[in-house]
Amino acid sequence: MLPSMRNSLNRAALSVCWCVLILGGAACQASAPPLAEPTPLPAPAERSAEASAAAAPASGVLFDDFTYTDQQSLINHGWIIRTEPGWPGVPDAVWAKNSVSFVEDADRAGNRLLRMTSSTNGTVTRQTQFCHARKYLAGTYAARVRFTDRPSSGPAGDQIVQTFYLISPLKAPLDPDYSEIDFEYLPNGGWGSTTSLHLTTWETFSPEPHWQMDASSDTVAGSYDGWHTLVLHVGAGQVKYYVDEVLRATQGGKFYPEVPMSINFNLWFIRDGLIKSAEIREYVEDVDWVYFEGGQALSPQEAEAKVQGLRQQAVKFQDTVPDQNPPLVSPCNF
Repeated sequence: MLPSMRNSLNRAALSVCWCVLILGGAACQASAPPLAEPTPLPAPAERSAEASAAAAPASGVLFDDFTYTDQQSLINHGWIIRTEPGWPGVPDAVWAKNSVSFVEDADRAGNRLLRMTSSTNGTVTRQTQFCHARKYLAGTYAARVRFTDRPSSGPAGDQIVQTFYLISPLKAPLDPDYSEIDFEYLPNGGWGSTTSLHLTTWETFSPEPHWQMDASSDTVAGSYDGWHTLVLHVGAGQVKYYVDEVLRATQGGKFYPEVPMSINFNLWFIRDGLIKSAEIREYVEDVDWVYFEGGQALSPQEAEAKVQGLRQQAVKFQDTVPDQNPPLVSPCNF
């Protein structure tokens, strides 16, 4: 994620939104009405040779049920747990490897979850992120995630960001081939908004001190505490965001992604958004599973059926998505 973007947005009181996925569950419903299926927009006409080559139809499936008992098994399947300092969030925050753990699902016997835990006492802050390879573009993305409105311990009120997102590195300020798709939940507000879900597709940006952003954003008000299924369609020049089988946003045109992205989850605090307390408070975000199928526009129901089919076959992990040639580096540092 791009911290300079978030910090600038916070200071400028802009309401930004981020990514897409499928998060399963049933907690509170948002107040915004569902959107109608739109007419497809044309893909951007001008792209670099690199971007045009990368836009070739994708193939393969990624599925991870996160049934691990140790971090090394997660890493062996291509995931990176972030330890590199930097954006986004609180300056000098530690991105801690041991902030990723695996727990039993209290609601489903025998099921396991990946848990991200981030904490702060106002002086020392620990944030969490994990990422997969940078090889994803057109297709259907889905994940089941549990968001939380309150800390698991300590006083409430910190502006925390709970996410699922796709991103590519920024090669230079206002890089035209930059790609980012974000899904972010802010239970305690931030960026000039109250509790809301942010959905954003980026064309590009210029980092501070010459901040400039070029993005399409939508927000959905209300609490999303609990489990949710979100689905993201990337294809035909459009990015579509579904929340619990309801279409909530469609973005496209020049904002449509040009280059392959990595799959990411992170949990971080907004700079200048901490409450005034020296007591330690911890927030968690749980991930049940993630799914991607290249080159396909699956309905939310179809995506969930694919996941259930893999589970019934006792498939815990599958990755048939080919690497780019040559393979692209996934920095896992923003």
